[in-house]
Amino acid sequence: MKNFINKKAAIIIVGTLITYGILLGLISTGVINSYYTGIITLSLINIVLAVSLNLIVGFTGQLSLGHAGFMSIGAYVSAIITQKAGIPFILSIIIGAIIACIFAALIGYPTLRLTGDYFAITTLAFGEIIRIIIMNIDAIGGARGLTGIPKKTTFTLAFLFMVIAIIVIYNIIHSSQGRAMLSVRENEIAAESMGINAFKYKMIAFIVGAFFAGMAGGLYSHYMGYIQPVSFDFNQSINYLTFVVFGGMGSLSGSVIATVMLTFLPELLRSLGDFRMLIYPLSLIILMIFRPQGLLGNKELSLKIFKRAFPMNNSKSKNERGIK
Repeated sequence: MKNFINKKAAIIIVGTLITYGILLGLISTGVINSYYTGIITLSLINIVLAVSLNLIVGFTGQLSLGHAGFMSIGAYVSAIITQKAGIPFILSIIIGAIIACIFAALIGYPTLRLTGDYFAITTLAFGEIIRIIIMNIDAIGGARGLTGIPKKTTFTLAFLFMVIAIIVIYNIIHSSQGRAMLSVRENEIAAESMGINAFKYKMIAFIVGAFFAGMAGGLYSHYMGYIQPVSFDFNQSINYLTFVVFGGMGSLSGSVIATVMLTFLPELLRSLGDFRMLIYPLSLIILMIFRPQGLLGNKELSLKIFKRAFPMNNSKSKNERGIK
C-alpha cells in the first residue's frame, strides 16, 4: 500500500513538472502569445479560488456566496502594503491571506452555527458589505479603484501557488480532519452524535478556504496592476461557485478542469459577439440536465480512466502474460 501511494505521488509530481515545463517552454518561445499567457495565469489564480471554495461547499457542505469578499480583502491588503510600505511581494500575499483568515473567523464564529440558506445569505451579505466599504474609502481609490500596483505575479508564481493550494487542501481532505468534514457534509446531526464537533470542522474549512481566497486576491491584484470593487461583487462569487458545481462538488481535479474550461470558454467564443453570452450559460444548463453531479461528481481524475479507455490493450497484455 505504501509503495502504491509513493508511486502515485511520484506520477503526480512528474506530471505536474512536465505540464509546467511544457507550458513554460511554449510561453518562452512565443508559441503561446502574451494574450493567452494572461488567460492561463488567470486560470491558475481561479483554480486556487475554486479548490478553496470546494473545501467549504463540496467537502464540508456549507454554501458560501461571499468568496469574492475574502479575495477582495487579500487583494487590497496585499496591494496596499506592497505599494505604500514596500513590503516584499510574497510576504504581502501571506499577510493579505492572514487578514482574510481573521475576517473569516470573525464572520464564521456567529454564522457557522446557522445552516442552509441562512449561512448562504449571511456570506452573501458579508461580501457585499466588504465591497461597499471599499467603495467608500477614498484612501484606497474608492469606487474608482486602486491603481499603480506593481505587476509581480508571473506564470511561474501563479503555478507555484496553485500547486501549494491543491497540495494543502488535498492533504486536509485525506486527513482525519477531512473525514470529519465529509461526515458533517453527509449528516451533521449523525456526525455530532458520534462525537464530532461539527462547528469546529466547519470553522477550519471556512478559515482555510478564506486563506487561499485571500492569497488568490493578492496574486490577482499584482497581476492586473489595477483593482476596483466591482471586480469582487456578487457575480464573481457566483462564478467561483459555478466552477465548483460544474467540475463536481467534492472533486479537486473536477474543479481544476472546470475552471480552465470556463475561464477559456468566454475568450474562445469572443468572436461570436453577444451570442457567446448565450452559449456559456446554455452549456451550464445542458450539463445540469444530463449530469447534475458535475463533470467528475465526487470522484478524482486517476490513471484508471486511461486504463478503461484502452481495455483491449490491458486484456491483451494479461492474456499474453497468461500464455507465457
